[in-house]
Amino acid sequence: MDKRKRFILILILGMLNAIGPFSIDMYLPGFPSIAADLHTSVDQVAYSLSSFFIGICVGQLICGPLLDRFGRKKPLCIGLILYIVASIGCAMSKSVEVLIAFRFLQALGGCVGMVAPNAIVRDVFPVEENAKIFSLLILILGVSPILAPTVGSYLIAAFGWPVVFIVLAVVTALILLAVILWLKESKGPDPSFSLRPKPILTGFANVLREPQFYTYAFAGAIASAGLFAYLAGSPFVFMQMYGVSEQQYGWIFALIAAGLIGSSQLNNVILKKYNSGQVMRFVLVSQAVVGLILVSGIFFGSLGLYSTIFLIFLFLSCQGFTFPNSAALAMAPFTKGAGSASALMGALQMGCGAVASAMVGLFFNHTAVPMAAIMAACSFIGLIILMIGRRRIKYIARKEDVQQQCLELIEKY
Repeated sequence: MDKRKRFILILILGMLNAIGPFSIDMYLPGFPSIAADLHTSVDQVAYSLSSFFIGICVGQLICGPLLDRFGRKKPLCIGLILYIVASIGCAMSKSVEVLIAFRFLQALGGCVGMVAPNAIVRDVFPVEENAKIFSLLILILGVSPILAPTVGSYLIAAFGWPVVFIVLAVVTALILLAVILWLKESKGPDPSFSLRPKPILTGFANVLREPQFYTYAFAGAIASAGLFAYLAGSPFVFMQMYGVSEQQYGWIFALIAAGLIGSSQLNNVILKKYNSGQVMRFVLVSQAVVGLILVSGIFFGSLGLYSTIFLIFLFLSCQGFTFPNSAALAMAPFTKGAGSASALMGALQMGCGAVASAMVGLFFNHTAVPMAAIMAACSFIGLIILMIGRRRIKYIARKEDVQQQCLELIEKY
């Protein structure tokens, strides 16, 4: 693949990946406005975020098998069309319940933009390049948390929150056009891949039996759930606790997101000296320590606005290392069924994110403690899973080596 085609492919995959974060981040500054217009509370509006995560979780389990059965491009186009229609529905919502429902449908359509790029990367690029390609995608993906809330805050202040969803529909329509015109099919339809429930569930079960997959997919998903807890809690923490404006919140969000971009690109440099497994272990230890400091400082009231921003910046910077390495390690064992593996990995991530964001609302007590505590808990649980899983992988590898040696001796004598 020449450099031009490679650049176009990575750019389109990055834009597809950015649909999800834009859908999440762009309307966050509008939580107070949405609550006022729909005659509800901010914590009730936050459930529209949880419904989006649930929709992505469910949708990825559906679209993963579709990508393996019908190829990558056709399901991708259909999903983007559904997303555009649902975005218009969100803009026209007159109650928080309707908004929550359309956010779920929006996620069902948009989730294919998260699953397909992972599968396409596995189709097109050598496995040893996957972590680097994922890091490049995060460079594009990382721009969205910087631009989305900042742009969203100004749009909301000037035109009202429904305009955010109209803009999302228009931008996604342009991405759909780029997919139709310039994205080539990376894997043709596979008629042998059954869409009956039993074979699909069997396929997911086979993926989950792979120790390398369940170790890195679960560790990465649960550690990443801390990000979703932050997304759910940050509008209240910054705009109502600390009293910042919508525009100031957008800039704070952008500053914190810059840490994720920088770390994802630093990951490429570090991978020249260390492997993905070593990076994952060090980063999760660091994130757990920062999470403990954050929740302790908030609980004892020793943190102000700037120190809270700084610690969250450090915490989320770890995500720039966690995602590309966990994704590359989890997907490495798969060639056939990469779509299902990618869907299951994404569903785990969004499912954990939905639980984390819902827990922030469930334990809401008009302080920042629920957000910080759930962030810290996610990093510790992810670290524990990684440590246990790595031991399991090493044990199985040693067992297989012994079995292979025995077979060789039998054949020899």
